[in-house]
Amino acid sequence: MKKLSIILLSLALFMLGGCSLEPPQWAKPAKKDKLEDIKIGLSVSTLNNPFFVSLKDGVVKEAKKNQMETIVVDAQNDSAKQINDVEDLIQQGVDVLLINPTDSSAISTAVQSANAIGIPVITLDRSAEKGDVVTLVASDNVKGGQMAGDFIVEKLGEGAKVAELEGVPGASATRERGKGFHLTADKKLEVVAKQSADFDRTKGLNVMENILQGHPDIQAVFAHNDEMALGAIEAIASSGKEILVIGFDGNDDAIKSVKAGQMAATVAQQPELIGQLAVQAAADTMKGKKVEKAIPAPLKLVTE
Repeated sequence: MKKLSIILLSLALFMLGGCSLEPPQWAKPAKKDKLEDIKIGLSVSTLNNPFFVSLKDGVVKEAKKNQMETIVVDAQNDSAKQINDVEDLIQQGVDVLLINPTDSSAISTAVQSANAIGIPVITLDRSAEKGDVVTLVASDNVKGGQMAGDFIVEKLGEGAKVAELEGVPGASATRERGKGFHLTADKKLEVVAKQSADFDRTKGLNVMENILQGHPDIQAVFAHNDEMALGAIEAIASSGKEILVIGFDGNDDAIKSVKAGQMAATVAQQPELIGQLAVQAAADTMKGKKVEKAIPAPLKLVTE
């Protein structure tokens, strides 16, 4: 019996040794010379946010301009759903993947699945922690966070008491915007409260209500995106207080709020441009051209 087990084990090892980790040729996407033959798979973290709707529109418009097909899927801020969505896109035979990660760590699995069969991956607005990504198309989130901190110091002076509404835990944008903000805040401001509101307007309102109860003397709020900032403004309005609020993204509702004198400022990205640049990078990749590992989209501070 022992001798039989050894023989079976040896046979198994021989068979595994003969297998290559390289995927079979049939599993790899076929090379296509014409852009009109290219199928793009776009996975967006959520389409319940105007910023990401604009990003999606930028991708779809630029792809259509180049006669490229686009399949769009909405992860609804669910990391598990996003991984399944990307696997489905792979099964549908996309030639290139554009991914706006819900969670930079969790999406690594899907990126590696695409890598395994030679499908190029481009990330938008947020990065992936692992796997081979052709390029990240995004604004400089660290610089934008610091712009927000500097603006608060300029308006209120050093030592002002500030609350920070953080984005989705695990998202690179959350880490980077927070890092940039604290480059200024840790030296010149007093951050008395910070809490995640998941980039969501309703959660921003609820979290801000709780923060105001515990810290009624807050002078300013930096929210990692406009949706949370707009929620915070609702909570502040109900409290009757006057508090400086600065957001991040530059979506339409935020710009209107700034013009109306409600939100003090927003660090404006250009989400449609991010989408356009991602498609251009995809086209260059499919043509075999070299693409920079990071493609920046300019930021600007919008004030009244």
